Amino acid sequence: MTYAPNGTKGELRASKRQLATVIDLNKCMGCQTCVVACKNLWTVREGTDHMRWMNVTTYPGKGYPRDYEHKGGGFRDGVPQTGALTTMADCGDSFRFNHDAVLYEGKGSSVWMHPVGSDGKPPEWGYNWDEDSGGGEFPNAFRFYLPRMCNHCTHPACIDACPNNALYKRDEDGIVLLDQERCRGHRHCIEACPYKAIYFNPVTEKSEKCILCFPRVEKHVAPACNRQCPGRTRAFGFLDDEDGQVHQLVRKWRVALPLHPEYGTEPNVYYVPPWSPFAYAGDGSLTEQMRIPLALLEELFGPDVHRALKVLADEREKKRRREDSELMDILISRTWEDRYAEFTAAPLEPHVAGTGGKPK
Repeated sequence: MTYAPNGTKGELRASKRQLATVIDLNKCMGCQTCVVACKNLWTVREGTDHMRWMNVTTYPGKGYPRDYEHKGGGFRDGVPQTGALTTMADCGDSFRFNHDAVLYEGKGSSVWMHPVGSDGKPPEWGYNWDEDSGGGEFPNAFRFYLPRMCNHCTHPACIDACPNNALYKRDEDGIVLLDQERCRGHRHCIEACPYKAIYFNPVTEKSEKCILCFPRVEKHVAPACNRQCPGRTRAFGFLDDEDGQVHQLVRKWRVALPLHPEYGTEPNVYYVPPWSPFAYAGDGSLTEQMRIPLALLEELFGPDVHRALKVLADEREKKRRREDSELMDILISRTWEDRYAEFTAAPLEPHVAGTGGKPK
């Protein structure tokens, strides 16, 4: 249906099709290109400095927004759960630096560059404050990068929580949008979202969130975060497109899993879990034990992660035996256009993907 603010919650979260993103955590190198691509497009307005609709943090770590995994929200057995609001500091704050004093006032030998937060005090937390810290102990320390964005959930807790019906799913693609005209800044959506993927603009006093680059999607261009990834970690498309890599990784091979499925929102960003390096024994020899604890991966992706890792191991072994593996060919991604199904149009006309930069 077309967005009807006076519709029921069931109508507001209904959609005929669902777009989804798959991210291969074995290939993400934490370069933040996706973060910059998103921020340059969508969060350069006043009051959005602290917002990172797309973010990449180190796991294990506090994540972004800080400690989002412990702030509640979502559902348990279909029942909404109490959630907490995020603070400006949790979201990375909006730092200001003393550039004038250091660079223009002749004080270069007596002052140094330092940030202050939005409250004018030295910051207590910032985006990627614990980057590359990870977990474990030498020589078996471990970490991996975890890109996150709005999951455009099938059952979004934010839609159920909004008293003004400002949130809704688009009928044609399942993108969750927030109507700025109807938003009153109550922030119940932030409390309800268990991933804390909605942010408060203190200037407009309204909530804001990822829009999955829908103006691009409507022109068959993949979202900026996905398209700009230099490591080919992403796949994007409709879940019901059987020829697309999203369907193949999520539904056919079932190696792409949702983050924290226990939150009950049925998220539509999926992850190929990281394949851990082997651990060292006390004498320095390699063992067959993985450094990343399986219990940690189960906390993130649920018990199905064991089956997914087994499939990945079996298909990797095929490649070692020089046998064909459809799954490994998908994950290796020799041709970038294959990853984005029908969304391979170039962001700038008249250039078209696959034509070597030449107009049609």
